[in-house]
Amino acid sequence: MTNAATAVAAYLAELAEQRRLSPHTLSNYRRDLVRLLNLAGEMPLAELQVHHIRRFAAQLHGQGLSGRSLARLLSAWRGFFNWLGRGDVVRANPCEGVRSPKSPKHLPNALSVDETARLLQPSDDGDAVLLTRDTAMFELFYSSGLRLAELAALDCAALDSALNEGEVRVLGKRNKARLVPVGRKAREALAAWAALRDSLAGAEEPALFVSRRGGRISHRMIQLRLAQLALQLGLPRHVHPHMLRHSFASHVLQSSGDLRAVQEMLGHASIASTQVYTHLDFQHLAKVYDAAHPRAKR
Repeated sequence: MTNAATAVAAYLAELAEQRRLSPHTLSNYRRDLVRLLNLAGEMPLAELQVHHIRRFAAQLHGQGLSGRSLARLLSAWRGFFNWLGRGDVVRANPCEGVRSPKSPKHLPNALSVDETARLLQPSDDGDAVLLTRDTAMFELFYSSGLRLAELAALDCAALDSALNEGEVRVLGKRNKARLVPVGRKAREALAAWAALRDSLAGAEEPALFVSRRGGRISHRMIQLRLAQLALQLGLPRHVHPHMLRHSFASHVLQSSGDLRAVQEMLGHASIASTQVYTHLDFQHLAKVYDAAHPRAKR
């Protein structure tokens, strides 16, 4: 077990250095590989075979792990064994050919256009500075389809391009940079926040969005502020930052039909990740069909 744990630590260190994976992704890899070591027990990694991996996967599935989670876990194990193979620690990858059970596909949970408009309506119920900050954050989420980590990582240097050029550069997954558009409402909200930011921010703080204490706002605080706002407005479900990203993608795709453009703006490596949004609003598609198809018109 000690040797196996050492190998896991070396593999994760190499991933961090060479592939520059985020701390969150590395934490997921570490958790998945620790699961492998726990399931293997005293059995050396070199002795694990396909039937062992299948049994491990079946055990985890029986404990409630979804097919999607198992697929991610098997991918982590497969990469680890490939790495061990390059070091001649194992002769073959026991994960090859092992597939996870299929899980039903869950469509992204997006807000309607009306719900989004309600959520982004400026409020005067609370601290004016914090409300101005929140409006700027939530407008930017919806305007540009940002991930939570991308928004929280923005520095004040992003303001010039956002306000003057209507675009902002963000670092996505695996530190892949992309330019995203910033709409008029978001620019107005950002300008209002820029005028008040210094009243909260510490003297040397570079973050665009800061907390009441003056430092970079945490992911958790952004989530809480958005959830609280939705609750105050009486929206019928829990609202989280990724829902604004889903709403951005859904609404832009409904209006434009340009899947490639939405893929680019979201920073998806594969078009397959973006295609899920084509299934979000069947009622909208039915209306388009009724209005456009010669045989559907009354």
